[in-house]
Amino acid sequence: HLPIPGLVSIFHRVTGVAMFLFLIPAVLFVLQCTVGSEDGFNRWKSFFSEPLVKVVFLGFVWAYMHHFFAGIRYLLLDVHIGIDLAPARMSARIVMAMGLIATVLIGVRIW
Repeated sequence: HLPIPGLVSIFHRVTGVAMFLFLIPAVLFVLQCTVGSEDGFNRWKSFFSEPLVKVVFLGFVWAYMHHFFAGIRYLLLDVHIGIDLAPARMSARIVMAMGLIATVLIGVRIW
């Protein structure tokens, strides 16, 4: 049983790798296609309107949001803010909650 700060750490690493290997190249490719022509924009617009694509997109949104909030947490830990056990556990819970809340808010917006 891994404590929540350990889960946040593992998720931070996994989401970082996923974004580097998959998300950033995919975003750059889609951006290139959508700004290249109106037809390309319309093609990707219809692709992203599919429900399954939206679910996968929300997975990537969660990965980004978790990585973002965990990164802020680690920056604060680096300057010795919240480094004791109780504040570290609380900040880990906050990271998990904020990642989910941000994903839900974005999910509501795109659906």
